Amino acid sequence: MPRTADHEERRRQIAVAVCGLISEHGLDAVTVARTAAAAGISVGLVQHYFRTKDDMLLHAFNHVSAHIRSRVDERVRDGARHRQPIAAILGEALTEFIPLDETRRTEFRVARAFAGRALDAPALAEVDNETARALRKDIAQAVHNGKECGEVQEDVDPWPAAVRLAAVTEGLAMQVYRDPAGVNGTPAADLVTSVIEAELAIVFTGECRQYADKANA
Repeated sequence: MPRTADHEERRRQIAVAVCGLISEHGLDAVTVARTAAAAGISVGLVQHYFRTKDDMLLHAFNHVSAHIRSRVDERVRDGARHRQPIAAILGEALTEFIPLDETRRTEFRVARAFAGRALDAPALAEVDNETARALRKDIAQAVHNGKECGEVQEDVDPWPAAVRLAAVTEGLAMQVYRDPAGVNGTPAADLVTSVIEAELAIVFTGECRQYADKANA
């Protein structure tokens, strides 16, 4: 009987194949036969795991989301280890959603394909909406934490701030995808840093005191 690890590897292969097809040829290129060929497995095996194209797309989207989450978590852990302010950690985390390299460009295309398909598929739409809500919740928590450590003023409502920062990140991702080389001579990476830092400066107006408090304890 196949081990769980074997099942997970097959599902990973299929997700990578779907992501590759979307990245190179668009969503219309994703069929069971093409996915099987790209994954190097049989059509029957693909159908064993996923009955429909939407099932494959959902799995690919979850695969991409997990990879982004893994990188974001690493940014947060690394920032905490180096005692960075919350604003700096959040800024670096948000860049993981911007297509600044080939990996993130592929992820962006998969996410956009998923969002487009979700317009006509209620089950996919709920997953897309929940993903957006989770991002806003994470940002709002960062703003709330900023209030506790002195980086954010007490009267700032975390949720409007989270909506603004999420919207800016989403729009910035599209701008960079369209113009990966940058705009008016400014490299894309520098542009992203400038925009995100400017938006964070509107919310995070104070100085972080959490590490200073620990040092004086």
